[in-house]
Amino acid sequence: MAPMAMSIGTKVRGVVQIVRPELPLAAGLCVAIGEFVALRAIPPMETMALGAFCGFLLSGSAMATNDYFDLEVDRMNTPWRPLPAGLLRPGEAMGLGLLMGVAGLAAAWALNPAAFVAALGIWILGFLYNWRIKAHGVWGNLIVGLSVAMTFVIGGVGVGQPWNGRVWLFGLIAFVFDLAEEIAGDAMDAEGDRVRGSRSVAIVWGKRAALSISAVLLAIMIALSWVPMVTGEYGLSYTVPMLIADVLIVVFGVRLLRSGTPQEGRWAMRALYISGSLALFAFLVGSYLG
Repeated sequence: MAPMAMSIGTKVRGVVQIVRPELPLAAGLCVAIGEFVALRAIPPMETMALGAFCGFLLSGSAMATNDYFDLEVDRMNTPWRPLPAGLLRPGEAMGLGLLMGVAGLAAAWALNPAAFVAALGIWILGFLYNWRIKAHGVWGNLIVGLSVAMTFVIGGVGVGQPWNGRVWLFGLIAFVFDLAEEIAGDAMDAEGDRVRGSRSVAIVWGKRAALSISAVLLAIMIALSWVPMVTGEYGLSYTVPMLIADVLIVVFGVRLLRSGTPQEGRWAMRALYISGSLALFAFLVGSYLG
């Protein structure tokens, strides 16, 4: 029984690592916030749950298929990842990705057909990115940023307000933030990316240039995050957590710029992502309590 228990435990650990739960949780949160921002009220619990599940599952699907297609690169960049480390087989990763994708699309369909169409478009785009487009440098970065921005839009579509201006502003903030992270991530993975002939900003212009562009984008994102504060759109429920997040983004952005190793850079990037996610969560909770 011990080997079987160890095997199951290993598989579970591999699934958790390959899905990177903090990223899908952030995606689900973004869809729920898109619903809230569009309605200016907390949506029905069923609607919020379906939106959150849709975002979580589609993001988890992208994470799993990403590792499937990145196996050879990960052997060099991150040999501790589940596939190169042998925690999961490549076929299991792809199966997990497809299963989560189907479940996420089902959640979108349960919201409404328009949400399903938007979710299907994002899923296809994410799959194509992982399969073919990632090596095309900044174009791949733009696609990932667009996919993240669309999580807010799916929220608006899910409650029948696809063109709500507030939703698109949040989407724009997310797009700029994630674009900064993607360009910085390529700087951390430059050595392995050369294996697949990537034309990332870091490879074409150098690591320092890539991190500088990332820093400029983070500054633009902070400026955009102030728009709802200046207009008084949401009050303290938005202003307080976002100000704290902006300070943390500056702190970890500086650490990213000064990172001496890929490991230090990835740690700073993860801290940036968690800071932004916690701010959004605090905004949602504060609005609910308010």
